[in-house]
Amino acid sequence: MKSSRAFFPFRPCHTATAVAALASLTAGGLLLPVAAFGQTAFEAGATAVASEAPIKSLGVVTINSGQPTSLPTQIPTTMEGITREQLERTINATDSEDALKYFPSLLVRKRYIGDYNHAVLSSRASGTGNSARSAVYADGILLSNYLGNGVGGLSFPPRWGLVTPEEIERVDVMYGPFSAAYPGNSVGAVVDYVTRMPTKFEAHGKISHSRQPFELYSTGATYNASQASASLGNKSGDWSWWINANHTDSHGQPLTFPTRVVSTGAPGNAGTAVTGAVPGQNNANAPWYILGTGTEYHTVQDHLKIKLAYDITPTLRASYMLGYWQNKSEGRPASYLRNAAGQGVYSGQVNIDGRSFTLNGGDFALTDENLSHVMHGLSVKSHTQSEWDWEAAASLYDYSRDLKRQNAAGNALPAAATGGAGTLADGSGTGWNTLALKGTWRPQGIGGAHIADFGAQQDSYRLRYRTSNIAGNWQADGPGTLASNVRGDTQVRSLYAQDAWAFAPRWKTVLGARLERWTASDGLTDFSASSALAFASRSESFVSPKAALSWQWADDTVLKASAGRAVRFPTVGELYGATSTANSQYINDPNLRPEKSCTTELTAEKDLGSGLLRLTFFTENTRDALYSQTAFDAAANLNISRVQNIGRIATKGLEAAYNGFDVLAKGLDLSGSVTYADSIIKENSGFVATPGDTLGRQQPNIPRWRATAVASYRFNPQWAATLGARYSGPQFRTLNNADVNGYAYQGVSKYFTTDLRVRWQVSKTVAAAFGIENLNNYKYWNFHPYPQRSYMAELKFDI
Repeated sequence: MKSSRAFFPFRPCHTATAVAALASLTAGGLLLPVAAFGQTAFEAGATAVASEAPIKSLGVVTINSGQPTSLPTQIPTTMEGITREQLERTINATDSEDALKYFPSLLVRKRYIGDYNHAVLSSRASGTGNSARSAVYADGILLSNYLGNGVGGLSFPPRWGLVTPEEIERVDVMYGPFSAAYPGNSVGAVVDYVTRMPTKFEAHGKISHSRQPFELYSTGATYNASQASASLGNKSGDWSWWINANHTDSHGQPLTFPTRVVSTGAPGNAGTAVTGAVPGQNNANAPWYILGTGTEYHTVQDHLKIKLAYDITPTLRASYMLGYWQNKSEGRPASYLRNAAGQGVYSGQVNIDGRSFTLNGGDFALTDENLSHVMHGLSVKSHTQSEWDWEAAASLYDYSRDLKRQNAAGNALPAAATGGAGTLADGSGTGWNTLALKGTWRPQGIGGAHIADFGAQQDSYRLRYRTSNIAGNWQADGPGTLASNVRGDTQVRSLYAQDAWAFAPRWKTVLGARLERWTASDGLTDFSASSALAFASRSESFVSPKAALSWQWADDTVLKASAGRAVRFPTVGELYGATSTANSQYINDPNLRPEKSCTTELTAEKDLGSGLLRLTFFTENTRDALYSQTAFDAAANLNISRVQNIGRIATKGLEAAYNGFDVLAKGLDLSGSVTYADSIIKENSGFVATPGDTLGRQQPNIPRWRATAVASYRFNPQWAATLGARYSGPQFRTLNNADVNGYAYQGVSKYFTTDLRVRWQVSKTVAAAFGIENLNNYKYWNFHPYPQRSYMAELKFDI
């Protein structure tokens, strides 16, 4: 199998020159790069992993799938992939996003096992605050949450919980917006999870446990997580089915910390004298006190997946999927402050080292969440591999219940632990639905010079989020008076076409375009009966051209170049989603402009016999970049998030990746990547503190350097051990790069972490594994603290 990617100069994107090389993939490698311009076959019902893995030829990937998948037939971009066997052998996977841990240039901001509201995917030029700049699918069904962007106010990470690690057959990642089949949100990366569909009866079970000793500030405790999963599936005649159930009980480390900047305290003796405050420096190196811990989640989640497939004919399959996810979560704080009697202090005026500060219920907030989400997917797809193939697909994601309760600012601990005033936020009725009609035309049949993909798509998003006051018991009472009500709809209708043309021996190009019509309507922001703001409907249209070119320079080398435009439209949350709680506020902007990016990529990939070496030069020029920023307002004692357009951000960089199998010795697989990215704000009429203070600054959450390395050794068919490492250089969270101290709450630090996994195939049906995450116990931050050294054990049964 071979991989590569392509570039073709056209306006309005700038051009560049480059070299690219493509090489064979084999199922023995740790990661399977599946570069743009190759051929890939996901044969329906195939039992061998190799037959389901993307295959490449001249840099264009060709897809044949009997089950729904988001992958278009022709893929003009670099790809990386991982199989189920590799995942089981090399990664301590507790959540589906863990499969992406060692992919080049990717990071998921996962803070604890079962992280359901902050696990945002970042890529080469898209940081962990930009969840709407990547696209995540499972069997062709959208998991990315384009109701909003990032985690300011409400939270919009992909719905990772609708896929469990035990379901995964393989994962493929495409870098960049070079396929016309995807919306502008694909500008960062497209992730496609292909889940299991049985060819005979099979049953699986897995139990696992994780233990994390954690020490930070005055917190010293051990946090545990347990999981259990069971799966059944079978194929009988034309019918096949699959059922997966998963239960997670996870207690994460503290994530937030109430603080006071020293200079904001009034000198004197006023207030209750307290001890226990931890002195430190905030992300701007200003002295402050850490008063305790805030959000410490205990989450209990259940997942159920049912998949049915019916082969109407040998070349036509109908598939249905039902996914159900529920979560009951508690967020609890703890105070470090003690009065003269040794009692915890949570509110009122306190005195620390001769300075007085006032605390309220928002400093030590309590939250209870009760969530039930349902996902449906339906598709009918042909896979004749003759002149014509087609697919019709639809999906629905519904927040059937989405309740969050929180104590009020005037209702502080310890009284708030048993009731009192608060709020009830209800997002029930929120969700999205998608429709797609896709076709593939091979005028000369398989192996012909042309393969054309085309289609029509409609994606609709609906936000309904009402927050009500509760005067009596915030933990149990129904909604009272209105606190806020936000709502709105967005919709994108698209037409696309692209043609892969082998116009000469050893040469291939992919040319395409995507036409999109975006509308926003029914926008409402309401904070009282007399302050409702209704917003006029909006609509805009854009065309995004795509092009790629590849050359098989030598039998073991492919050179590729790609260019594409992507338009990322404002989400309904960014336009209308103003929210306010006891300790946070989100400010929307109904006049946001769409974000326009021009991206290029130049790649050389070479087959080294026992591995694949790739070097990629990439650029991205983004105008009107959509950005949400969160800053702590000391006067208001609130984390305030604002969304805005940034004039222009320019990124250029290099990415080197290697994947080898049986390197130096039989059984030794090695992989690694190094990425350099120079991402700079070039134009911006806005500012943070003073005019011009963002110009020439690094784009937030994009480090200049990052790297991964994995060594996996198969001692024999029963035993395997893997050591992995990840590195990220210094970065900033703020647009003006004023957060120079990354090792603090709300800071973003560099990190170097290592992970260990040992797997023992006890018998044909039983396997056990032991792992250590963050083996070197590196303490690092991305606004919140990441997990420290964690120990994991699992037992798996297969029939």
